[in-house]
Order: sequence, then C-alpha cells, then structure tokens
Amino acid sequence: MKSKFLYICMSLTLLSCQKLDLNPLSQGSGETWNGTAEELIMSLNDLYRSDLWIKDLDDWTDDWMFRDGLTEITNATLNGQTGFVNTGWKNTYKNIARANTVLQNMERVAGVLPEAQVASYTAEARFVRASMYSYLLSHYRNVVYVDRILTIEEAEALDQIPPQELLTKIYEDYDFAIANLKDSYSSNELKRATKGAALALKARIALYMGDYATAKTAAQACIDLGIYTLHPDYGDLFLSKTKQSPESIFLLPRSISLGVVLGDRQNYIPRNNGGWAAKNPSWDLLYAYYCNDGLPVDESDRFDPTNPFANRDPRCVKTIVPFDEPHLDFVFTPHPLALKTTKISTGQQVANNDNRAVAQYASFNGLLWNKGVDNDWLLNSWRIEPDNIIIRYADILLIYAEAKIELNEIDESVLHAINQVRARAYKVDVASPDYPKVNETAQEPLRKILRAERRMEFALEGLRYMDIIRWKTAEKALNTPNYGLLDPADLIAKVVNTGKWFLPEAPPVDEDGLPDFSAFFSQGLIKQIAIRKFDASKQYIWPIPSTEVLTSGLKQNPNY
Repeated sequence: MKSKFLYICMSLTLLSCQKLDLNPLSQGSGETWNGTAEELIMSLNDLYRSDLWIKDLDDWTDDWMFRDGLTEITNATLNGQTGFVNTGWKNTYKNIARANTVLQNMERVAGVLPEAQVASYTAEARFVRASMYSYLLSHYRNVVYVDRILTIEEAEALDQIPPQELLTKIYEDYDFAIANLKDSYSSNELKRATKGAALALKARIALYMGDYATAKTAAQACIDLGIYTLHPDYGDLFLSKTKQSPESIFLLPRSISLGVVLGDRQNYIPRNNGGWAAKNPSWDLLYAYYCNDGLPVDESDRFDPTNPFANRDPRCVKTIVPFDEPHLDFVFTPHPLALKTTKISTGQQVANNDNRAVAQYASFNGLLWNKGVDNDWLLNSWRIEPDNIIIRYADILLIYAEAKIELNEIDESVLHAINQVRARAYKVDVASPDYPKVNETAQEPLRKILRAERRMEFALEGLRYMDIIRWKTAEKALNTPNYGLLDPADLIAKVVNTGKWFLPEAPPVDEDGLPDFSAFFSQGLIKQIAIRKFDASKQYIWPIPSTEVLTSGLKQNPNY
C-alpha cells in the first residue's frame, strides 16, 4: 500500500496551471511542458495558489473566541487524524512536488533562454520550496525531504530528516533565491517572489527555530534593501481598497471577480448589520493592549475599567470595535440596558441586536473584530478581497529586534526598530515625543515589551499561534478559560447595578503579558464560556499524519 504522501511525490506533475492564485489558464502535456519561457512562467504561477500557502489560524490562540466552541488545539485533542494536520501536510508537499517538477525540467530551457533568466526561474521555484519546507519544519519538525521527482523505489526508501539538516537545506534554497531574484517588479509586471521576500521568510524561519544570528542577519539585509516602508495608517493597511502596500514584502492577491476571496466574514459582522457576531476577539487580547503611556493595564493610572478602550494603544480600537462608537452604520454597544441603538444613516433608533438582552447569540463577550472591517464586508455575500499578506515590513523590524534581544546585543538599532512600529500606530514620526517611546535596554523587560508589541501589531494575522509556540507560553495561555459576559439578567444585577461595568478594575497581567480574570469569576462577575486546554507534553509540535505513519513507516512525533 502506498500512502498519500508517496503518491504526491511520485506522480504529481504540473498539468494544471494558473496565473498566480487567480484564474486557471491552460493545460499541457507533462512530456513537453516547461519547454518555453511562457510555459515555465505558467508553471511558476501555479506555485502561488493561496490554498498551498497555509497560514495559521487565530482560532488556535488566546486571541480568539467562537462562542463556546474550541478547536483540536485549544481543547487538546490534536492527533494524526486531525483535518488541518492532514491538509497542511498534503498541500505543502503538493507544492513541493510542483516546485521540484519545475526545477527538474529546467534543463529543457537551458541554452534556449538567457542564463540569468534561467537562474531567476530556478530561484523562484527554490524560494517556494524553501517556504513550504519552512512550514513543515516549524509545525511537524520531523519530516521527509524531497528535492526531485522520485521513482516508486526511491519514494519507498524515504526517511525523516533531522530538523537541523532540513533547516540548512532551507537556508540553501533561500540563499540561492536571494542571489538571483529581482529586488522588485515594475508597476505593469505581476508581483512575484523577490530578494526581499526570500530574506524576510529566511529571517522568519530562523527566528522560529531559535537561530537568532541568522534571523538578525537576514532581517538586517531586508531592511538595508531600502525598498519597504511602513504603511502610514495602520487601520487602512488591512482594507480591501489597499493593494500592494509598500509594507507588504510578500503577498498573494485576492479577487472577488475571479473567486479568490477571504470568506466566512458573516461570522465577524455585527448582528445589527445582518451578521452573526460569532467569531470575536477574546478578553485576553483586549486587556493585553498597553495604555497610551506605554504601560500594561494593571500598571497604568490611565486605564479606565468603565471604558476599557479609552487611553489605549491606538491599535486596540483599530483591532476591536470600541463601545458606543459608530461601526458599519450603527452605534455599537453591548451594554445590557441598551435595548435600542442608533442607525447612523437615518438617525433612527432601532432594536440593538448586538445586545444579548435583545439577541441571545450576540457576541458572548461583548467584543467584535474591527481590523480590516469596512462597508465592503457587507457586499458580495460576505466575501472580501484584501491582499493576502504573507509577511510585511513591521514583522521584519520586530524579527530584527527580537533576534538582537535574544542575542543580548541590545543597542539603539533595537529600540529604533520597535519604535518605528509603535510610532506608526500613533501616526507620528519615530522621533516625535507624542507616543510612548521604548527606552528600556535590559534584556528581560525589553523581551516582555517586544512580545507585547508583536501581539498588539499582529492580532488577527495568523502570527500569534507560532509566537506562543516558540516562546513556550502556550501551556499558560491556552490552559485558561475563555471568559465572557454573564447572562443579561445577572449582568444587570451583579455588574451594571453595582457600578462594575465593564469590569470593576484592570485584571493583573503576568510577566508573559497574559491577563488573569479568575478573581472576577470568583466574585461572580463574569462567566466561563469555554475551558481551553493545551497538552505541553506533545502539542508544541504537530503529529505526523496517521496515514504516513501507518503506510510509509514514518516515525510519529513524541506522545501522539
């Protein structure tokens, strides 16, 4: 019996191609395909399909609430049969096989095309292969390495490669890409992998694997290209109207007309607008944002428990909808006495369906996502088309800073990198006095600041999961309840009528930036919505898919 993985590695060829990840183009015979520049470009375009570039889900983290639902990660039931474990493995190896096919067929154009053009095409395929292996390494750790089309006999003899050896091979592919890819593309060219993208993704996998020296060097080289800048408005960066921002180092385009969209948006939309308000930011995230004096909520005298959005880092309200403010044509308020709200366009008072006293399935914790949300979300059957940003410049600045902090090479360049990101949130220049500039130079407190900065900057972008995994804080962050509001009658009696709305005070925030709400629960002021669980004995890496273990003889990861 041959497994799914072996089948992919042995037999997959580029018989179906498309322009980037958008509309299909045409098909060709595997016997003659990749014999011209046009065919090679089509094959390379096929490597950019969105479903083959897998991003982690915020569902798997402490930034998230989906009513009382949990995932296989947040309820500690992850195993080799879990759907996303198998899909991630299959699709990643599928793209590796496609890249290997392109590389192995490159000889068909050698001598026909200019040498520099062949090198550029080769670099692009190796960039994709390195990126796919980076995902496998960071998530599954003990995987199989394939760099060519295999015979049945070769496939059957495959074994897992040591992680450090695989990391070396990833670096080799990225380094070739760095040496041979373009710095940028003109406005009338398709935006493909670039030197900066290879440097950025090399820096990211180096950081994930704890190779801080390589992460620092690659991030610095990406910065030194002088190509990328922070988008001037943090909130606008994530809107559908913002295309090809100079902050985006590597992205995949989306298009409603071509059917490549960000779906499932109705779960994020307020009920007043016809949405379900079911997928929401957690209280853990809300209270992790610093106040605008640069201090955590439990240390700042600016924090107002009756209005948890006041005096906060600007990214807080750009990410989470503030109370009693306009949002998608309605004033949003989850207050249990606010049975009506204002429809902005008409000025009329209407039923407040985002109050659980009116609609029982309104947000269970009173919070809604704001990041990237605009009126476009209400069109096209809840499908939207913002750029699918794989990595952006703010990440590179913070990767550089974190690598230097972990190496204990703290200097002005570290503070400057963090302060650039923070100043942009306040819409001021990094030299301005009008934001809470970071001046700390001791390693441990600066590490805490850096980690908080990443959480504030990258919420709802799929980066939190690997952060808590590599920092080994998932066992704390995900072994706590997801809290929410009491049922309306109790909420009015125990919280509103006693002057304790929204919460009576700031929750304590520990050294890992994790708020603790247990005292409020003990006082009967909040409700446990779901009990998250995380098994630290195994969940810091994923299991190998069961089919691979059973049919290919691959060794399962520990404790699965």
